[in-house]
Amino acid sequence: MRVRSCYNGGMKMRMPLQSLLEEHTMAGAPELCLREADGAVRCVACGHRCLIREGRAGVCRVRFNKGGELRVPGGYVAGLQVDPIEKKPFYHAFPGRDALSFGMLGCDLHCAYCQNWISSQVLRDERAVAHPHICNADHIVNLALRQGAPVVVSTYNEPLITADWAAQIFQIAREKGLVCGFVSNGNATREVIDYLKPLLSLYKVDLKSFNDRNYRKLGCKLSTVLESIEYLKASGFWVEIVTLVVPGFNDTETELADIAKFIARVSRDIPWHVTAFHPDYQMADTPRTPAETLETAYLAGKEAGLHFVYAGNLPGRVGNRENTYCPQCGALLIRRYGFYVLENHMRGGACPECNTAIPGVWEKTPPRQSTGTGIPQALRP
Repeated sequence: MRVRSCYNGGMKMRMPLQSLLEEHTMAGAPELCLREADGAVRCVACGHRCLIREGRAGVCRVRFNKGGELRVPGGYVAGLQVDPIEKKPFYHAFPGRDALSFGMLGCDLHCAYCQNWISSQVLRDERAVAHPHICNADHIVNLALRQGAPVVVSTYNEPLITADWAAQIFQIAREKGLVCGFVSNGNATREVIDYLKPLLSLYKVDLKSFNDRNYRKLGCKLSTVLESIEYLKASGFWVEIVTLVVPGFNDTETELADIAKFIARVSRDIPWHVTAFHPDYQMADTPRTPAETLETAYLAGKEAGLHFVYAGNLPGRVGNRENTYCPQCGALLIRRYGFYVLENHMRGGACPECNTAIPGVWEKTPPRQSTGTGIPQALRP
């Protein structure tokens, strides 16, 4: 049995799992750590900018001060597998290809509807049962190479709080010709974005709400996430945004329209994924998101002028809202069913009909399109 403390920003860490994690740490990147008075350090890996004194940890509970040095996670994973890149979701990067996905433990937020809570909330919730598996960076990159995955993604838990070790993995991956990405809540700082920029190409942000009060219930400020999205785009990352539409939380027409308008102000070319919630974690009694609500969000995105809006998590129930179309001539570019690419008509990064450049990170020669035979029988359209 694992014994846990009720650490909430002040108590020293003293649980067996925490001790195990402390053994698999590394010195924090100097770009993400500022020295303060009396041996304290300020961590700038996420928007909390925690001031961490000797023997204490930050809000995430995995970045801590030991002897005046910021120690951060390294040398393990809690999740490691090959997924379709559409599952991240990235729809405008390497469509139909796989991504090697890795994740660690912990998060800087505490969303009641978290759908990866087994790993993200492991230091806060007795029911979370994920465990670290010791490995090294070369192992992760070599697995991607063996599996033919052109992309390596830090995901599952919040990657900002483990950015230092992710950077080591990404450095090796880039040397091997792989593309790297983050699947993040967007509670970032300019310092961590600048730190990741030389190594990272793809960045998916969860824009969870457009209501600051709701965001503070999750553990951060709306303004921080909005500023991060703007800075990521200005810094040249390929950005895609996801809003998990949760009934009673962020599903009003007004809020969905506000999100769409904000994204359009940043760039009409940012893909916006509106995805369906399913009951989970502390919101097991909340109903599933109906397809009609996703349609409302889709129309809000189009009304705001977004070129690419996608409805997800309800394959076969959202019509053509999973597909990519040319914003200039309307030609079908990519036809999808859930995480499966059924047709890919892209000509490199352009529309085959009118030659309009389609924003994204594309392969010069796309993989052979699917005939649908790889889709499980129960899921085939």
